[in-house]
Amino acid sequence: MLSKSQAETFAREWIEAWNVHDLPRILAHYTEDFSMSSPFIADIAGEASGTLHGKAAVADYWRKALARMPQLHFELLDVLVSAESLVIHYRNHAGVLAAEVLFLDDSGVARQGVAHYSTTPTPEI
Repeated sequence: MLSKSQAETFAREWIEAWNVHDLPRILAHYTEDFSMSSPFIADIAGEASGTLHGKAAVADYWRKALARMPQLHFELLDVLVSAESLVIHYRNHAGVLAAEVLFLDDSGVARQGVAHYSTTPTPEI
């Protein structure tokens, strides 16, 4: 069972890793068989389904995204918690509200993620 304290610690570390654009540190939050769904995936990674499977595929996608968005920065707004998942609610550098739903394994590492945005993302965001 995921505690509120564990979820908040995960979220703060996750936000900090993204804000310094440290890809190895970002990836440390995810399992090797991690799957990620996001509306950005089709444009940046060329995967029409919007879902990538495996840490290597997700790493390549995020490497490209960070290169395209050097201004990327997240402001943590809230953390919501459930038994085995959390929602990181944040605002990005473009002012767009976003929420990442992350399902964690027993060791507290994300095995699945789904990104949601308040507006349709564009490559410029």
